[in-house]
Amino acid sequence: MTQTRSTCPYCGVGCGVLLSPDGQGGLTVKGDPDHPANRGRLCSKGSALAQTVGPEGRLLAPQIGGRTAGWDEALDRVADRFARTVAEHGPDSVAFYASGQMLTEDYYVANKFMKGFVGTANIDTNSRLCMASTVAGHKRAFGTDTVPGTYEDLDEADLVVLVGSNLAWCHPILHRRVLDAKAKRGTKIVVVDPRVTATCDGADLHLPLRIGSDVALFNRLLAAIEAAGALDADYLSRTDDAEATLAAARAASTEPTGLSVELIDRFCRLWIGHERVVTVFSQGVNQSSAGTDKVNAILNCHIATGRIGRPGMGPFSVTGQPNAMGGREVGGLANMLACHMDLGNPAHRAAVGDFWEAPRLADRPGLKVVDMFRAVADGRIKALWIMHTNPAVTLPEADAVRDAISACDFTVVSDITAETDTARLADVLLPATAWGEKDGTVTNSDRTISRQRAALPAPGEARPDWWHITQVARRMGWHAAFDYQSPAEIFREHAALSGIAGGFGLDFDISGLADLDDAGYAALEPTRWPVATRRGGRFFADGRSFRPGGRVAMVPVEWRAPEARRAPRFPFRLNTGRIRDQWHTMTRTGRAARLSSHLAEPFVEIHTDDAAELGIAQDRLVELTSPTGTAILRATVTDRVQPGTLFAPIHWTGETAPTGRIDALVASHVDPISGQPESKAGVCAARPFEAAWFGFAVSARPMNATSDYWAAARSEAGWRMELAGRQPPQDWEAEARRLFDLPQAEAQVLTDSARGVARIAFHEGGRLLAALFAAPEPLGIMRDYLVTMPGEDAITGRASADMPDPGPTLCSCFGVGVNTILTAIEREGLLTVEAIGQALSAGTNCGSCRPEIAALIAAATTKEAAE
Repeated sequence: MTQTRSTCPYCGVGCGVLLSPDGQGGLTVKGDPDHPANRGRLCSKGSALAQTVGPEGRLLAPQIGGRTAGWDEALDRVADRFARTVAEHGPDSVAFYASGQMLTEDYYVANKFMKGFVGTANIDTNSRLCMASTVAGHKRAFGTDTVPGTYEDLDEADLVVLVGSNLAWCHPILHRRVLDAKAKRGTKIVVVDPRVTATCDGADLHLPLRIGSDVALFNRLLAAIEAAGALDADYLSRTDDAEATLAAARAASTEPTGLSVELIDRFCRLWIGHERVVTVFSQGVNQSSAGTDKVNAILNCHIATGRIGRPGMGPFSVTGQPNAMGGREVGGLANMLACHMDLGNPAHRAAVGDFWEAPRLADRPGLKVVDMFRAVADGRIKALWIMHTNPAVTLPEADAVRDAISACDFTVVSDITAETDTARLADVLLPATAWGEKDGTVTNSDRTISRQRAALPAPGEARPDWWHITQVARRMGWHAAFDYQSPAEIFREHAALSGIAGGFGLDFDISGLADLDDAGYAALEPTRWPVATRRGGRFFADGRSFRPGGRVAMVPVEWRAPEARRAPRFPFRLNTGRIRDQWHTMTRTGRAARLSSHLAEPFVEIHTDDAAELGIAQDRLVELTSPTGTAILRATVTDRVQPGTLFAPIHWTGETAPTGRIDALVASHVDPISGQPESKAGVCAARPFEAAWFGFAVSARPMNATSDYWAAARSEAGWRMELAGRQPPQDWEAEARRLFDLPQAEAQVLTDSARGVARIAFHEGGRLLAALFAAPEPLGIMRDYLVTMPGEDAITGRASADMPDPGPTLCSCFGVGVNTILTAIEREGLLTVEAIGQALSAGTNCGSCRPEIAALIAAATTKEAAE
């Protein structure tokens, strides 16, 4: 069987995969044992990639105003509208919103098109939502956006500090590397996070700091470093602003963290007492109105001790998207030029302009994403191109963003599907190739460039993203500059331009790859940059940076409260984030039934005390209200969050759960330096959602819900849906027929008007088509058994005696349910995670479910002891 080496399209770990077409339009997917990022391992999402490919739901031809069109007509329409808009209103009247799902070659031509030829820097990327604060912090300290270390540092560290990073769920393969280091060499692990997450399992210390107080904590650490005599005097002699930064840290001893003095002292002793320290940070740091200061507070501690750029030590930002780093390399952000050159530097601008032979290179930063969509809303931006991202769901104040896109004079969307909240608002839709069909490169969190390779043919008329852009550019008169025939040509040009950046003494230099022929590009192995005079290792061990004067800088920072202000009307802090088995807005992972079975609907974690005070019970629905929006979510009552705080995931959309669009509640407060929105510390109110009925439905095909609350997910046999409403239907059978669009099918109807209970099933030829269960209380039925029922004929909601119910899926990698694990614990006496893994395989792949397995074992043994 032919195998194609490629790269996983999810997080910034950049795992290698081996793809084998199955001859029927699908793939088998395995981890690549030779890729340095994952060494053959895959997480639950990567393991389920084969379930996410195929033609279902794909956009297969261009559309104009909802009708199918040919490529020439669609491209002519886009080029004409962009050209006329620029001619009538100037280049800043158009904008491009890009995505970390794009390959580097796609990003490169988009950046060249907008900044070099349209003449505006109004091109930004959804990486602004996850990594912009790190970019800004790196530039303040090092002069460029340089990640100092490598994944190998995790293997060699004596202490790994995870700050604002649920690594076990969001970057599971890196978490396994950390746990492996703990097992092999005794590496200590500290988790700094307001929540108790899966990452806390296996940690030596958890610091549940107050939301937004990271600067205060690391200022305390820096002051403790100085007090303990742990400063590296030699390194600091080559560092700017060291004394001012140390003075600011000394003055910050009263800044609030919400932590006890004992916990802070223990943390400081661990950090100071282990020279090989890696501090990993992610969205809990970045997504803040003080995100840049948080980044610099972390960098300050490593710089002050010289613990940077050497094996097993350094600050390490882990990116959220597969090519967030590649987008940064080509200048995909509105305030950057290609190859880490500076848009504000005249020499850099002149060099890039000459290289591109650009007619009107942008000479000032463009609008960052929040301001970009404000400009769409007020009419300053009149033509908008959105590529592979879903801002009508993912941006703060998502309702306002949705309305702005809808009202924009002209919007074009390039994507793989027309079935997203954003694509439904487009004037022109352009069908794009998807992962498994794309050909190009991506760069992961430790600067390793890997190839994504096509293993499947593009369906219908789908075309690569770079082709979309170059075809429009040619129609706008720039044929010679965009006369690319392959991604290899684009990569060579990008690599050659990086040599100019290297000539300016900058970090990003892959000019050693500029002479790759097509065969060399096709065979390119994972390669860490820079690739010029040296192959990419670590940076800054010698104290030399890319700032003017060549010195590293510390940055004095002080804690400031999150921008959103709590008030009696909005008493809760709202923290948002990801869950283990879903990705962004689920256009890919939502197609995999295995992934949807772990957490199948939007939820909110609320502390036990707050739930009791508000009268919110486990599994009831909760209505959240903020100054910018509302949401209805399922309640998870827990002690994992702090009193006064809530946590809700970001993944649900108007396509899967209209009342679960959580970014509608997030205000558009941004970091003043990075422009990154504050997605971790919004404010809101919570109250019980007064539902008169609750429902659960299964169907062999998609359903048409209109109830006050619904959440749909894929199942192995079709679809599943949770429903609820303020008023019960007058006719349950009629409501079920409308929900399933089965006006003529044979029905079995069991209703009890007095109790408000209904069970309705539709059959055809003895085969179950769909079923609806409804009751005035949350339903205690075996959902994970029922979702297998289309094709059967029972509607009891109970498994037969010879059909054990596996329960909700806990291990998505191997499809092992909670009940299966409980049976192994209770009947077979398997009382360790390792024993469960040996018997059932659960927890033996990516390991992100191991904390949940451990919790089941603990609960079972506690119950047994009590009895």
